[in-house]
Amino acid sequence: MPAGATRGIDRETLTRLLLEAIGLEEDADLQGDDADTPLLELGYDSLALLQVVGRIEAEFGLLVPDTAINDSATLGSLLASLQNARQAEGMVW
Repeated sequence: MPAGATRGIDRETLTRLLLEAIGLEEDADLQGDDADTPLLELGYDSLALLQVVGRIEAEFGLLVPDTAINDSATLGSLLASLQNARQAEGMVW
């Protein structure tokens, strides 16, 4: 089990991983109106999203479903997919 597998993936953690994936500063706004904007429209290409998925899987021991990353994925929809995957795997954080 990865070292971070007992930590939860919350909005703040996912936001940090997304911002790091495209090299933005931590104060970039993914909390406001951008939270429901498709990540592709915010500048995240498929490579950046795959990088985030890889980090989530490595750091949290969670298998991210392929359906979580698509053209209409938003911060909110990605969080919901991760929570559903966590519950399906019976993980408790």
